Amino acid sequence: MKNAYVSRLAIAAVVVFCAVILGPAQSNKKILIAHRGASGYAPEHTIEAYKLAIGQGADFVEQDLQITKDGALVCLHDLTLERTTNVEDVFPDRFRADVNEDQPPNSQPAKHWYVSDFTLKEIKQLDAGSWFNTKFKGARVPTFQEAIDLVRGKAGLYPETKAPEVYGKRGFDMEKLVIGILKKNKLDKPGADPKTPVVIQSFSAESLRKMRFDLKSKLTLTFLIGFDPQNKWLSVEGMKKVKEFADGIGPAKGLIERNPEVVKWAHEAGLTVTPYTFRSASTGRYKDAREEMRQFLFVYGVDAMFTDNPDLFPR
Repeated sequence: MKNAYVSRLAIAAVVVFCAVILGPAQSNKKILIAHRGASGYAPEHTIEAYKLAIGQGADFVEQDLQITKDGALVCLHDLTLERTTNVEDVFPDRFRADVNEDQPPNSQPAKHWYVSDFTLKEIKQLDAGSWFNTKFKGARVPTFQEAIDLVRGKAGLYPETKAPEVYGKRGFDMEKLVIGILKKNKLDKPGADPKTPVVIQSFSAESLRKMRFDLKSKLTLTFLIGFDPQNKWLSVEGMKKVKEFADGIGPAKGLIERNPEVVKWAHEAGLTVTPYTFRSASTGRYKDAREEMRQFLFVYGVDAMFTDNPDLFPR
């Protein structure tokens, strides 16, 4: 009886070891990441969207990160505030007039209210919910710390370094800020809080290289891949190069539809595959988001996915 018990322990240890070393690419468990929270039902990157995502069973809740004028990390997808807040009403004269080189001659400059031009106190005055639905009036832009406080112990964190090169030109070091907050919360090491795993994502290979090599982070890193010219990475050799600085790829879902072999190449290189974004509002040739997600999870064999509709995730 004792020998049988020891054998079971040994087998369990091997299973755990493989799960840690090989990662989700070699696991049958499919991972649900709530894209900007449950953003199909509540205003993206608000406490309301994050709470709903947790209630709908998200394994991870995503936080896109921007930096305020006074160096605070806030959860917001865009570099600018006008799409998802009432900044134009509260601070009508605080815009930058940007001229796009692609605009026709004599066209009017575009007005943008950049996050990095506003202090955290100013941003906290903004309504981040009414644009989505008036019932969310008064929702605020959360800080990364507020997101951590809410999500911790209930799901994992999946922060993205957004436009780190842009912020670098403005004197900010996004990677150090992100690792700094995670360290403050004792979440900067793999497995530090088993109930709150952390994965860092970015479209910037340099940002991930900095995390891995300069800051010596051992956290799981996901390299996001969009369409041209970024899809140059989507080859057997490209996947091997990604493996040098990341643990997984996050390709636009259309890239996998175009060539499902991408999943095989990534897995052969030891990378997980987490495509984006699955939403009821855009399902292409599929009858609904659930059918589309099933195709990617169980036919194409991806490991995880970003979705606006966590409640539709096939289990």
